[in-house]
Order: sequence, then C-alpha cells, then structure tokens
Amino acid sequence: MGYLARACDSYRRLSGPDHPSTLLSRNNLAYAYRAVGDLKRAISLYEATLADRERVLGPDHPDTLISRNNLARAYELVGDLGRALPLFESALADRERVLGPDHPDTLMSRNNLAGVYESVGDLGRAIPLFEDTLAVSERVLGPDHPDTLISRNNLAYAYQAAGDLGRTIPLYEATLAVSERVLGPDHPSTLTSRNNVACACQAAGDLGRAISLFESALADRERVLGPDHPDTLMSRNNLAGAYESVGDLGRAIPLYEATLAVSVRVLGPDHPTTRIIRSNLGGAQGA
Repeated sequence: MGYLARACDSYRRLSGPDHPSTLLSRNNLAYAYRAVGDLKRAISLYEATLADRERVLGPDHPDTLISRNNLARAYELVGDLGRALPLFESALADRERVLGPDHPDTLMSRNNLAGVYESVGDLGRAIPLFEDTLAVSERVLGPDHPDTLISRNNLAYAYQAAGDLGRTIPLYEATLAVSERVLGPDHPSTLTSRNNVACACQAAGDLGRAISLFESALADRERVLGPDHPDTLMSRNNLAGAYESVGDLGRAIPLYEATLAVSVRVLGPDHPTTRIIRSNLGGAQGA
C-alpha cells in the first residue's frame, strides 16, 4: 500500500495530476484499498479518478469505462446497490457501444450486472444474463478460459439462489474439474470452486460430504493463502456453519469465536466479513 501511495504521489508531482499515468496510479491505489477492505477510501478515490478520466480522457475512453466499472463494484461491495445497479447498467451499455458485445471487458460488465440483479433478488433477469454471458464467453474465449470459469461459477451460484440444486451441483463440479486441470489444484479460483461445491452440498442436505469438503477447502486455503487471508476466514466460517447444521455446537462455536477474533484483527470490526461471522456466532450461541 505504501509503495502504491508513493508511486501515486510521484506521478502527480512529476507528470501532473491529469496525466494518464497519474490517473492509472490513482486507480491502482483505490483497488488496493478495496482489496484490504478500506472501502471508504477506495470509493472516494474511485469517484475522483472517474471524474478526472471523464474530463481528461473523455467519457468513452477505455480507461474511463474501467473506472466506471470499478466504482460500481465498490458501491456493490458496501451494499449501496441503489448506486451500483444504474452504474453497472451504464457501464455495460457503454462497453457494448464502444468495445462491442463480445469484448472481454463487455463480458465482465455483463457478468457484473447479472451479479447485482442477483443481489437485489431479480433472478429473472440475472439467470438469463449469466447464461448469455457464459455462452458468449465459451464461444469467444473458449471453455477453459479463466473468465469462462468465472462465468460458469456465477451461473451455478445463481441456480443455487433459485433453489435449482439439480443444475447447481453438476455445474460447480464441472467448473472445479476444469479449474483443477487448467489452473492447478492450489490456484485461488480452484480453492473457491472447491468451497462452492461444499456450499451446494450443504444446501442440498448432504452434510457429511459438505463437512468433508469444507475441511479440505479450509486446510488448502490455510496452506496456500495463509491463516489470515479473507478467503481462509470465510472457509473457517463455512466449516463452523456446517458443524452447526449437524448440531455440533461444541465445534461450531469455538471455531466461530476464533474466526471472529482474527477477522476483527485483520479486516476490522466493521468489515462485511466480520459482520457476517459475528452474526453467525450470535445465531449459534442462541441456538
């Protein structure tokens, strides 16, 4: 973070506040803030960068389109869907017009918009958009491309949200198999796919398989990402939830407590992940 901040200051001092390299550096710093959960500073920086790029580069410049998408994503992460949704819709329309309907960035925007539709409960628009995005991605990028894997995973998640586990689990399993083959068994996306299969099994009531998969996913994430990584914390939370589902509060509550303590220390007491874990712990203690 310190290096990015210094780079941003250096570009501004040497090239001026409106130079494309300065704007790029500011965008990168905002992304870093977002990655560590400092969404307030990320949003402020994304907003300023978007305004500057629209003024300096124009509303249709590819970098401006990236800024519009990044700001929408940050709004989504803080739960401000009222601002995220129209911005994602605008970003998609702009990318389709400027870059074309099959451009990878357009596919990303289509995927992002579908995700917000899903978040607001509009599965009637989300699922067809996810299905269309996956079909185009398979045609344009190929069935094994990492972005195609993301599209396939997102469609499976939407099917799960709609309660269609008959389509969810096979799609998750297929995504995991390709991810293991193409990206490797320890790639973060593969670890996410493994976790998703476990979640779907839990939703389907196959708790024995779910717990086994959650335990394996947690061990892998601790080994590959480290014990304090946000994805590791979510794996720990998920495993605690699976223990709770089978009535094993003796393992669930201590795991929730330990996970919450780490999340507060690493992400902060108000981070969305911390709030989720705190709520889950409260539910288990009240069970």
